[in-house]
Amino acid sequence: MAIVSSASAGLRAAALSPLRGEGLKPVRPTIVQLRGPHLTGAQLEREALQLVGACPVPVLVSSRCDVALATGAAGVNLPESDIRVAEARTLLGRRLVGRSVHSIAAAQQAESEGADFVIFGPVWQSASHPGAEPAGLAALERVVRAVKIPVLAIGGVTEARIAECHEAGAAGYAAIGMFS
Repeated sequence: MAIVSSASAGLRAAALSPLRGEGLKPVRPTIVQLRGPHLTGAQLEREALQLVGACPVPVLVSSRCDVALATGAAGVNLPESDIRVAEARTLLGRRLVGRSVHSIAAAQQAESEGADFVIFGPVWQSASHPGAEPAGLAALERVVRAVKIPVLAIGGVTEARIAECHEAGAAGYAAIGMFS
């Protein structure tokens, strides 16, 4: 999952992204999440409309069920402190509803409320959340074992760490820096 702050960034990320490391395969996200905490609702809606209309992969909107519905997005990802997953599910029906989590308990709660997936982290130190203490791969593995829904790793994920995420049982990963 590529987490982006604009439609143009999302479209760039959705194109095949060449990797810089020796022997690494190109990475293309299977889903794009539009996260614009600095944008007004109207600005976020404009960016989402542009991205949803042109992106070759499904688009999620961070936190805003109303914008997801208005723009035809595939769904939302909710921060841990946002509305309950069950409330978002009521609004969005069969669209995707994910939850960012930082603990086993939060992952289990999201699953019990009907989340389609959780994003767990930060697994490693992250430039986008410099004050957050990394949980580590062992914590990621414990979260994966504690729920039946897919778990994506986030926080400090690099091309070289993708295999470690999968080895810990993660269904995939979400990243900001890797796709910017």
